Amino acid sequence: MNIRHARFEIGQIVRHRIFPFRGVVYDVDPIFSNTEEWWLAIPEEVRPPKDQPFYHLLAENTEGPYHAYVSEQSLIEDNSGDPVEHPDVDSHFVCLRDGHYVPRHGTPN
Repeated sequence: MNIRHARFEIGQIVRHRIFPFRGVVYDVDPIFSNTEEWWLAIPEEVRPPKDQPFYHLLAENTEGPYHAYVSEQSLIEDNSGDPVEHPDVDSHFVCLRDGHYVPRHGTPN
């Protein structure tokens, strides 16, 4: 597999290209690192290749907060400057500064 460098970084706010949710990156896998069952549950016509970074997000949508695992090709940067309303933000980040969350000491980077 050809492993690429991650486009997004820990603390960066992103949104999904298609689905109406956004979130803050709190961890990155250089390639797919979830279960085969999870991957196969994605409809084949939109199933992303595994050889790209996948992001762990503290995500939010109109129904509330949740954790998401999303391929790089499915994300774009969110430049709104709005905070992510997720109850786990404070356990991973110190504050929101200039549109990015500042990681707490010991948070993966």
